[in-house]
Amino acid sequence: MTRHQLVEQIRKKQSYLCVGLDTDITKIPKHLLTEPDPVFAFNKAIIDATKDLCVSYKINTAFYEALGVKGWEAMEKTVHYIGNGHFKIADAKRGDIGNTSDQYAKAFFEALPFDAVTVSPYMGEDSVKPFLQHKGKWAIVLGLTSNKGANDFELLHTGGEFLYEKVLETVSVWGTEDNLMFVIGATRAGELSNARKLTPHHFYLIPGVGAQGGSLKEVSEEAMTKDCGILVNASRIIIYASGGEDFAEKAMEVAREYQEEMKTYLI
Repeated sequence: MTRHQLVEQIRKKQSYLCVGLDTDITKIPKHLLTEPDPVFAFNKAIIDATKDLCVSYKINTAFYEALGVKGWEAMEKTVHYIGNGHFKIADAKRGDIGNTSDQYAKAFFEALPFDAVTVSPYMGEDSVKPFLQHKGKWAIVLGLTSNKGANDFELLHTGGEFLYEKVLETVSVWGTEDNLMFVIGATRAGELSNARKLTPHHFYLIPGVGAQGGSLKEVSEEAMTKDCGILVNASRIIIYASGGEDFAEKAMEVAREYQEEMKTYLI
């Protein structure tokens, strides 16, 4: 999906919601466990319930890889079921030496039809570049994350600036605004305006709203651009809105609440 297509979907749906399909088989409603593929059955119901309210889905690959072959099959069926009308993110946090990253890029962009992969920049340019060489595909590079451990490295002062600032400045020239995004956590709202000064036009994937306590209002005010420029991810608060047979209906209700609030912030 191109930047133009993504922005078009945001305007059409008046939403910049990304639904995180971080599907934990131990947390899905028990009545689904009799299904041939419980994870896919759960995801399919969530997608059907939320597809008109969001523009993106983020699949955290760890929850699928942990189940072995069956988990990978569920992920593959899920990403195909989502289709081409939504921006599909593989939250895989890859990044390795060039020839290895090239294989990771082929796995998610060729073997699987994802639009984007989350990437760690720690190993430098040659570990990120392979993800930027596929037409119409995106690398979403970790900038400032929402977890507690971000303080260990990302918020270290290095030469008068935070390490995450150095990452944004350096990585932003490896790709373009049409194939490179950054992860900036919602729980770091105080740093969002600073990040925007360094990368004024790049899209941000913003996790941390919802269960982690980030404020949709704050991140929208601090990070939104004329093209919207943000995808706000919500996972647990939507997909586990109910543990009963009404789980999809409740997920729709929460997603609609986010969409209704988002349309009030869109420029």
